[in-house]
Amino acid sequence: MKSLSAWSVLVLTLPTENATARMRFWRALKARGCAVLRDGIYLLPYTEEREGVLRELSVAISESGGTAHLLRAPSLDASQDTEFRALFDRTDEYEGLIRTLADARKAVSGQSAAELTKGMRRLRKDYETIVAIDFFPGEAATRAEAAWQDFVAHVDTVLSPGEPHAADRAIRSLAVEDYQGRTWATRRRMWVDRVATAWLIRRFIDRDARFVWLPSPDACPANALGFDFDGAAFTHVGDRVTFEVLLASFGLDRDPALVRLGAMVHALDVGGASVPEAIGFEAVMAGTRERAADDDQLLAAMSPVLDSMYTHFVASERFSETEKRQ
Repeated sequence: MKSLSAWSVLVLTLPTENATARMRFWRALKARGCAVLRDGIYLLPYTEEREGVLRELSVAISESGGTAHLLRAPSLDASQDTEFRALFDRTDEYEGLIRTLADARKAVSGQSAAELTKGMRRLRKDYETIVAIDFFPGEAATRAEAAWQDFVAHVDTVLSPGEPHAADRAIRSLAVEDYQGRTWATRRRMWVDRVATAWLIRRFIDRDARFVWLPSPDACPANALGFDFDGAAFTHVGDRVTFEVLLASFGLDRDPALVRLGAMVHALDVGGASVPEAIGFEAVMAGTRERAADDDQLLAAMSPVLDSMYTHFVASERFSETEKRQ
């Protein structure tokens, strides 16, 4: 037999004299996904974390001149459980998002990288906001996730055409001294992984590297070391992006600052755990890409940015080590 849900119930009276405070609390309740049972009674599926948030909100309401009582109760029976769960149905929000994504998809090809990046950030926030308060995900959530992934993939084909598929192979250990004065090739109109990898090559692997920007992978010269495209010498392997593959190949993953830089590149290229510095770097990358006449200019402009990011991570790692020793 299916177990009945437990609920956190917030019974409140908002301060009547302070319209600003009333609006702030209404917005806070909505943002946390609370359902309205009736005027002044709000409901959330119980978890310790959610109840803690409501407890903090209760204190703030009381301090602002209102009253708030937080209770916990189970559903009385299966019928009531179904009724309460239905209050948290996010189908309408998901359907609205799917329509928005469909409209945004039509305009993708006519936008600049900066516009696409800004739009993606806004739509990602809208999608994640709904997901965060969808306590009982169902079919609508599945459809929305598929629509979001499809939209992201479509934008990626515009920002980074020819994005490689992950190869299933071992990463070999290589010696830097065997890769000096080489010609390296990747797809033109670089995006995050490729520009960071080109910087890594010239900064830590082959200081005399020459780069060729390819109109398509098929145009790669026979004597060039290709990177970040299917069939290239260096490309995505497993869950690692090209930047991370080169770190592992040349033993550079022993440098914690480069590993952190790799985590940022990974998050921006294929998603994953968020990195605080990623949004700022992505914005700079998008703007620089719009201003640069070609990939040589793009690499020249982004190299100091990556130098600064690396220096920042080095300093951060040193500070962390100092903190551990104290």
